[in-house]
Amino acid sequence: MLSRRALVLGGGSLAGCTTASGYRGEQLVPIRAQTDRIFDIAVCLRPFRAAGPRLDAERVGNTLVVHNYGHGGSGWSLSWGSSEIVVRKAMSVQPREVAVIGCGILGLTSAILAQRAGAKVTIYAREQLPQTRSARATGAWTPDSRIALADAAPAGFASLWEEMARTSFKTHRDYLGLPGDPVEWTDFYSVSADGQPRSGSPPPTQSLDFADYHRRIADLVPRARRLSAEMAPFRANAVYRSENMIFNISDYGHTLLADFFAAGGQFKYANFQAPQQIASLGMRAVINCTGYGARALWKDETVTPVRGQIARLIPQSGVHYGLSYRQVYVVPRRDGIVVQAVEGGDMKGFGDTNETIDRAEADGAVTTLAELFSPQRWQA
Repeated sequence: MLSRRALVLGGGSLAGCTTASGYRGEQLVPIRAQTDRIFDIAVCLRPFRAAGPRLDAERVGNTLVVHNYGHGGSGWSLSWGSSEIVVRKAMSVQPREVAVIGCGILGLTSAILAQRAGAKVTIYAREQLPQTRSARATGAWTPDSRIALADAAPAGFASLWEEMARTSFKTHRDYLGLPGDPVEWTDFYSVSADGQPRSGSPPPTQSLDFADYHRRIADLVPRARRLSAEMAPFRANAVYRSENMIFNISDYGHTLLADFFAAGGQFKYANFQAPQQIASLGMRAVINCTGYGARALWKDETVTPVRGQIARLIPQSGVHYGLSYRQVYVVPRRDGIVVQAVEGGDMKGFGDTNETIDRAEADGAVTTLAELFSPQRWQA
């Protein structure tokens, strides 16, 4: 899921067209922002580590265990780059077989890359991707969303992050244009109404200095450009247009699972309670991709939960743009238009282990979104 920096969007052209009324601007299909169109609400716990994701290796008995967890809200975005690093470490012992623990996005990308490196791969997990916490993400390209704290990340981490981001971005391009649009580019609009926070949302009582690295890859995504009042599809103090990459999680996950099984991969149900059980598999190399579950399995108290909730509206033909408005964020996925309340920024949900669905939060976000398509805001 995203951070406050995800609301500072990229850029794009200012092309428009003239309507019968004489309004010259970008023509969009209005989102039907109605609470009775919410068909799904999901909550996930993002695994944040102040020092950044854990990518080191250790010995458990005769097994080399390479860790790949703790990516905060950047797991989907950094998955290929992070997994390339850990697979390289796992293959250093020249295993014929590799076990991957966990079947979220990092488990799947690690498994596929280990297959490409020549290993026979088995994933051990309690569930496959559609049932994991990974499947409850927003689906937006947000490679530095809660990835680390600025004063806790080790020396050289910024360069390592850039390597992961660029590798992932390059690999994600291979999934553009495939059936189902597993990965695609979309227009995003940042709409400022009155500069005031959403009513009823008190400011966070605590604030942390999260690492901010997006400028290191500014060349990958176009810059944000402000639209003139005549060109903007919304009446607002300021409207910025950009482009961003999104993941249609249902289709993307299905594609990755199909690729894994087509290459001879196996899935086995497992519910490990201790590292020694992993060592008992008898594998020379294991890649641990258990996400937030690593806090209990590996007794890693550096993993902090960050609660995030998304609501999905019924998909609409022609709605292929995202936006941010009054601390509500929208991702136009094909499997449902994602609406997320983001008041509080990076601190929202920090340290919260509650995975209970909050219907009022979902309804409030959709109701706020509806304001943007009212006659007072909507110009199309």
